[in-house]
Amino acid sequence: MKNPKRENWCQCHLADQQIPQLLEKVDSDVAEKVHQGGCLHCSGKLHSAKYRRKPRGQPKEDWERDQEVYRASFCCDQDGCRKRHTPPSVRFLGRKVYWGFVVVLVAAMQHGITPPRLHALREGLGVARRTVEHWREWWLHTFVQSPFWSIARARFSPPIDLKTLPLSLCEAFGVEERRDRLLALLQFLSPITTGSIPLGWSM
Repeated sequence: MKNPKRENWCQCHLADQQIPQLLEKVDSDVAEKVHQGGCLHCSGKLHSAKYRRKPRGQPKEDWERDQEVYRASFCCDQDGCRKRHTPPSVRFLGRKVYWGFVVVLVAAMQHGITPPRLHALREGLGVARRTVEHWREWWLHTFVQSPFWSIARARFSPPIDLKTLPLSLCEAFGVEERRDRLLALLQFLSPITTGSIPLGWSM
């Protein structure tokens, strides 16, 4: 059964130009926390080693068109260590080239949205059908088999329906209700966005 309400909240979040700015602020705060904490492997200080990202899927054609986007990252200053520390992120979902919230919301809309509306959404965001199918495959297989999920799944009661991920996660967090619930979901997922910060590290 198609769900107009689901179509509406997904599209509202995707079109909300305040979300990218909010997520950027959260990432900046988390990066500063990692920076101030110093090296996790020795007593060294961390120096900036940020790198450029070119995320796709911006909700508005003119949003940040000419603005360079960087992901925060740091390197230990101690010889013999030099370990990289890339903070967890609510903007980037690992190495995926699209904004993390786009990957979550568009994949969630695969369940119960009318095909014409989904096609229009994909066209507006520049997301190919094959890309969306790849995201669905990632959610249903790679994500559910990850060390992160093997631990994190225990927090949900009733259990998350794995067959409808990530929609079931969106519903569990109440993403359809408020913008801050989408942020809460992205913060929950943030440990999987880095391999250099332990899973138990707290934002």
